[in-house]
Amino acid sequence: MSIHGILGEQTTDYPTEYSPQTLYPIARSMGRDVIGWQTDKLTVGVDWWHAFEISWLNPQGISQVALARFSIPASSPYIVESKSLKLYLNSINFTEFSSWEEVRTLIAKDLSSCVQADVTFELIGLDDTESGLLITQPEGICIDNALANSTDKVALTVHPDASLLAASMIETEQNEGQSYTFYSNLLRSNCPVTNQPDWGTLAVTMSSKQLVNYANMLRYILSFRQHNGFHEQCVEQIFADLSRYYQPSALMVRAWYTRRGGIDINPCRVSELSLLPAPSRLIRQ
Repeated sequence: MSIHGILGEQTTDYPTEYSPQTLYPIARSMGRDVIGWQTDKLTVGVDWWHAFEISWLNPQGISQVALARFSIPASSPYIVESKSLKLYLNSINFTEFSSWEEVRTLIAKDLSSCVQADVTFELIGLDDTESGLLITQPEGICIDNALANSTDKVALTVHPDASLLAASMIETEQNEGQSYTFYSNLLRSNCPVTNQPDWGTLAVTMSSKQLVNYANMLRYILSFRQHNGFHEQCVEQIFADLSRYYQPSALMVRAWYTRRGGIDINPCRVSELSLLPAPSRLIRQ
């Protein structure tokens, strides 16, 4: 995967004037072509981004500060390079706006133009207790100790190893299948441009006629530790692998990644929109 743009530059100029041209789009097809699965099934879902360093000037020249959440539909042809987004948000620090709504409208327009899809953008006050940015906890079973009784050493792999899932497939006698809700805090991958580590919490809700072996599921998640992939591509890879191996009747895969540069990214993919959960953030964020 070859990426060019601000993220890979050694030195960076930080704009002090409004600069929408700073936003740098990356085609989703670059990651999806590598997955080699049904692309149309990876377009159902949302990428939630949280930004914690939003600031601008009011008409009196006083700095205003806020938090933000924006939602990019998984059907958008592009994502936005994260560092370019940070520089863009910094570029409005000394720009004067007459109201919060003017700020919200402008940022939503610029992001929508970058990813070529309608982006929902929310500005959130620091005293807003109803925003959904309060810290929550993933639902279901934490599988991080699933290997506690194993004597086998988990190998470091360069690429995700989906074959680990095959060892955990045992068909049940229940025609309707079984439902699973579990999560792991041990998701790790690398930025494909800078090779910096990205840490996250992965959550899965799935209905399948196959029994899930949590030990092997954890081995599979750990196989991402040296994988180079953007947040969105990693979640889509996991969604595709679980779909191939478990053939679920319903599937939701989401990840909450830790913050970098004042921004965290939280992709979610679902087999149908009715399974889309509410956006949230975790204690690590």
